[in-house]
Amino acid sequence: MLHAEFHDPRLVTVYDAECPWSREDDFFLSVVNETPGSQVLDLGCGTGRLTLGIAAASHAVTGVDPARASLDAARAKPGAGRVVWVEGTSSGLPDTSFGVAVMTSHVAQFFVEDDEWARTLADLSRSLLPGGRLVFDTRDPLDRRWERWNPVDSGRQITLPDGAVVTAWTEVTAVRDGTVSFTHHYTFPDHYTFPDGEELLSTATLRFRSEADIRSSLHNAGFRIEHIYGGWNREPAGAGDGELLVIARA
Repeated sequence: MLHAEFHDPRLVTVYDAECPWSREDDFFLSVVNETPGSQVLDLGCGTGRLTLGIAAASHAVTGVDPARASLDAARAKPGAGRVVWVEGTSSGLPDTSFGVAVMTSHVAQFFVEDDEWARTLADLSRSLLPGGRLVFDTRDPLDRRWERWNPVDSGRQITLPDGAVVTAWTEVTAVRDGTVSFTHHYTFPDHYTFPDGEELLSTATLRFRSEADIRSSLHNAGFRIEHIYGGWNREPAGAGDGELLVIARA
């Protein structure tokens, strides 16, 4: 299944267990907190980890995601009543409503086609107040992160809330024209009996845009870039963690 870790409730639970609060969330929350009491949009909010953290920091926040299973998990968490949850995409965003918009967990890379990415940026520009900030992360293609997505380097064990341990690894299936296709493999313990077997798969294709491409696309959408960092401690691009951490203004 495409992006099954967001759409299959069995794998949503695994995703939540594998992805607790981290320094990445600290980075995004610190940027949001630079605009106190703002109306915040979390586009591609998933299971709501950062969304709920933003709400707990006294911001009014709207979480938008197309994956119902992920939103169901988000809505069941403590504090979820503080958030406006919306099942949808950027096309349904209201005009001039948010002081800050965030896209985290490399959501920007899910927009594979250039026209889809351009439409998303245009929607975000439309939804932000004048001078509102857009903050997102995308992997720097110069870091060639996908070369570590193999059975040895990507192998991991994930402990679920019930104590069961899921074994996971990632397999790259194609690299072409700035895109990387891959499959996540998840093997559940024997006592999990699924009609489709003990191993569940999630497929995806991500776009790795260069810093120059990011700058050009933001300029075309009417954004002014404030910073592009290379790491979660705000190192310059090309240093740090192999990321492109973007802060721009509408």
